[in-house]
Amino acid sequence: MTASAMTAETTSDQVLARVLASLDDDKAEDIVTIDLRGRSSIADHMVICSGRSSRQVGAIAEKLVERLKEEFGRTCKIEGKDQGDWVLIDASDVIVHVFRPEVREFYQLEKMWMPTGARV
Repeated sequence: MTASAMTAETTSDQVLARVLASLDDDKAEDIVTIDLRGRSSIADHMVICSGRSSRQVGAIAEKLVERLKEEFGRTCKIEGKDQGDWVLIDASDVIVHVFRPEVREFYQLEKMWMPTGARV
C-alpha cells in the first residue's frame, strides 16, 4: 500500500502485521504482541521487543518508522532513539517498545500489560 492509498480502511491489524514483519527483518528478539482492544484507549496493540545493543535498538526503530511512513503514510512519534536503551514508537493504534535486554528486564512492561494468568 502506498502513502496515497492510506485511508481510514487501513486497520490496526494491517499496521501490526507490517510492524511485526519489520521487526523480524531487522532481527529484533523476543517479540511479544499484546492485544489492548477493550483494555485501553491508547492503542489496539502493543509490541515489545529487544535489540542486542543500543545501536541495534536505534536502527530497528528508525527502519520501522521509515517503513510505516513509506507504506501507510503514517508519521510516527518516536522517543528515546538517541539514547538507544528504550525506544517508544507511537504508530497511532500500534505502540512499539524496543529495548536493550537489561532495560526490558528492569521495566517488565509485559507483566504490567499481559492479561491475568498469561505467561510472559
